[in-house]
Amino acid sequence: MTKTQKRDGLLAGQVDMTHGGGGKATSDLIETLFYKHLSNPVLDQGHDAAVFDAPPGRLVMSTDAHVISPLFFPGGDIGSLSVHGTLNDIAMAGAKPLSLTASFILEEGFPLADLERIVISMAEAAQAAGVPVVSGDTKVVEKGKGDGVFITTTGIGVVSEAVEISPRAAVPGQAVLVSGPIGNHGVAILSKRENLEFETEIVSDSAALHTMVTDMVKAVPGIAVLRDPTRGGLATALNEIAHASAVGIELFEEDLPVDPDVEAACEILGLDPLYVANEGKLICICNAGDAETLLGIMHAHPSGRQAAVIGTVIGDPDHMVVMQTAFGGSRVVDWLSGEQLPRIC
Repeated sequence: MTKTQKRDGLLAGQVDMTHGGGGKATSDLIETLFYKHLSNPVLDQGHDAAVFDAPPGRLVMSTDAHVISPLFFPGGDIGSLSVHGTLNDIAMAGAKPLSLTASFILEEGFPLADLERIVISMAEAAQAAGVPVVSGDTKVVEKGKGDGVFITTTGIGVVSEAVEISPRAAVPGQAVLVSGPIGNHGVAILSKRENLEFETEIVSDSAALHTMVTDMVKAVPGIAVLRDPTRGGLATALNEIAHASAVGIELFEEDLPVDPDVEAACEILGLDPLYVANEGKLICICNAGDAETLLGIMHAHPSGRQAAVIGTVIGDPDHMVVMQTAFGGSRVVDWLSGEQLPRIC
C-alpha cells in the first residue's frame, strides 16, 4: 500500500519528502486528496493559474497565512479557519468574495489522515460560503522544519463603485457596532492548547461573514468602516481605526457583549476579553441614524444575533480609545503590548 492509497476511508501513512518533489507521489497526493475534495470547474481546468470571468466592479484581493496551534480546536480547525479568515478580509471592504487559492506547507511525517480531515473541512467551508478554491500549491519541508501544516489562502472579490468602506472613513458622531460576543476564538484555542476544562466547552466563533456584510451594504451603502477584530482583539482593531481616521472612540463597558463563560475564563487566565482574538465577528462604524437598521440586519443573521452598539466616534487629537466603565469611571483602552496569545490564527 502506497502512502496515498485509501484505508478505512482515509489516506494512510504520512507526508514524506517525495510528496513535495513534483513527481508521481506529488501527483497522487493532489489527485487523491486535493482534487477529490476541492473539485470545481475552475480548479478542474488543471492550470497552475485559475482562469475565470470577473463581474463588473473594482477587484479586491487579500492574502492570509494561518499558523494556528493546535490545528484542531472546538468549533473548527486550520482548514475551515483558512477559508473564513480570508473571506472575512475580503468582506471587510464591502466586497463579494469570488474565489480562493490555497498554499499548503506540509511537514515531513504529518499524518495524511489528518491532512485529509483538514482539506475536507476547507472544502466544506468553501462550499457553505459559495466561494470555490480555484488554485493551489503544496510544498513539503523536512521533519522539524515546520509544525505539521501551514496554510496560506488568497481571496479575490468584487466591490461596487458606489461603496467606499475604509478604516480612514470614521468621523465624530458615528456609532460603533460589534456583531456579537468577543473573545470566544482566543479562549477556545487557549483552552485546547493548555488542556483547560471549564463547566461548558468554549467554542471558537470562526465563521464566514460575507453574506451578512452583503445584506448590510445593500441596506446602508454608506457604511464608513468594517473591520474584523482578529489578532489583538477588539481593542487593537479600534485603535487602528482611531489612528487611521484621526479620531477618538468612546466605548461603554455595560454594552460590550461577552459570554459569561468567556468572561470567567479570562478572569481565571488573567486575560482581558478586549484583547482576545475573534474569527467570526466584525466591527461596523456607521452614521448614528443607520445603527438600528444595521443592528436589525445583523440580528437576523446567525453570526450577528447578539450584535450591539458599543460606543461612538468622538473628536480627539490624541486618537485615543477610552471606555466608560460600569462603575462610572473611565480608562484608556490602549494598543495590545506584545503578543498576548501567539499562534492564534
